[in-house]
Amino acid sequence: MTQPVTPELREWLVAQLRAGFDEPEVVAAMLASGWDEAVARQALASVLATLPAEPPVAAVHAVTATTPASRLPAIDLTGSPLRVDAGDRWVDIVVSLNHPQVVVLGNLLSGRECDALIESARPALARSRTVETRTGGEEVNADRTSSGMFFQRGQTPEVTALEERIARLCRWPVSHGEGIQVLHYRPGAEYKPHYDYFDPDEPGTPTILRRGGQRLATLVMYLNEPARGGATTFPDVGLQVAPVRGNAVFFSYDRPHPSTRTLHGGAPVIEGEKWVATKWLREREFT
Repeated sequence: MTQPVTPELREWLVAQLRAGFDEPEVVAAMLASGWDEAVARQALASVLATLPAEPPVAAVHAVTATTPASRLPAIDLTGSPLRVDAGDRWVDIVVSLNHPQVVVLGNLLSGRECDALIESARPALARSRTVETRTGGEEVNADRTSSGMFFQRGQTPEVTALEERIARLCRWPVSHGEGIQVLHYRPGAEYKPHYDYFDPDEPGTPTILRRGGQRLATLVMYLNEPARGGATTFPDVGLQVAPVRGNAVFFSYDRPHPSTRTLHGGAPVIEGEKWVATKWLREREFT
């Protein structure tokens, strides 16, 4: 008795193996779903035979909880400049911290660019989801009460220009960045403090990392100004960054560990609304 390996079955089996589950665990999951044991083992064996040999997950992913990344996205602050060249515009250095590595930037986006991103994003907004590191998928998270959407890289002229500006500013390839996410917060909406890196102890993290490795840095860009509230907070260092239109805050983390002191959140909007665009930078090309 055999079972044809459909594309959907193969995709599921490969995802389980790459998430770190060994063969007995995968077979056990199939048995729990009603599979005949012999058929389950035959299907798994046929998929294993088609997979290229790969190094262990620990050898593939350079950033662990204890090992720092060999190179990070970074803004060149040599000589304490007042502003830096981002290619098509000069960006102001408003505030910088060494630990955590945080830089508040002024004039990263023009008013026209802010408006264009909001209007392009508005039709695609949906309840914001977060990465679900237990499975490698996504979930609605009660800690995040905004609505949002993702642009594909290069999706609009404004997105293309901004991605190239960020790449030059952070000295990191466009290909190594996730698509820009736009978020909309109404009064009372917030994002409670969290880390942006993927927890290496969660079972779904190996699957997530295959798309481009760990996140190494975050850039939060403010597209408008709420009347009150909505700051980006860094509780470990008592820093609050006001959401000023056209400004941004950049921070990096050399390992996925709380020692980076990059715990951050979006404080509740008290009056008005808040629009932000977020860019996450990865170790390798993001696919």
